[in-house]
Amino acid sequence: MTSSLTRRRALGLGIGAGAAIALTTAGPAQAAPASGGRQWKQPWSANGWPVLGHATKYQVEGTSVEVSLATGDAATVLLHVARRFAYEIDMLRAGDVLGHTTDRTVGAPFESNHLSGTAIAIRPLYYPLGADVQNTGMNATERIVVADIVADCEGLVTWGGDLKPVKQSHFHIDVGPGDPRLKRLAARIRGWNDTPGEGAGSIDAFAPARRRLAARYQ
Repeated sequence: MTSSLTRRRALGLGIGAGAAIALTTAGPAQAAPASGGRQWKQPWSANGWPVLGHATKYQVEGTSVEVSLATGDAATVLLHVARRFAYEIDMLRAGDVLGHTTDRTVGAPFESNHLSGTAIAIRPLYYPLGADVQNTGMNATERIVVADIVADCEGLVTWGGDLKPVKQSHFHIDVGPGDPRLKRLAARIRGWNDTPGEGAGSIDAFAPARRRLAARYQ
């Protein structure tokens, strides 16, 4: 267990260092030309959750980052996503994560999920809506980690890198409120959080068994 965790941490540090260098030298990615945003007028977001006037602020454990989300199971799952990104891709800093917003301007329907507090965007300035994935997107190693995070969430979280238009910074809850699968997943995550050596911070996304599991959700 110790050697595996040490390997994972070393790899994570390597990824983080590479990402930090890339962000410093390249600057934010430029989005492809878009037709412009539109106002989301529905009382619920695209994933079926009610639009919120305000949301609860949470801290992503292990970071200094705060993000506003819908309370309950949705927050538990999305915080797990952000925490794994911080540990395995690059440490998050203040301002890196967008959660709930009351701004109804959306460039794609899935962005409306921010209105219900059931979506996060991690570094949206670097991975904006419609960005050229080939030139400015996540590298292959980072995408392996993201695929493992999606598998960890049993497919109940959708990654914007798999959507059209693409938005690699985006993650949202992909089931409606009250779905029993979300409740079970959140309970599992809370169990991991309460058990040393489990959950975020102890995962090797590159282990063969995990790669095989991730492939099932792609």
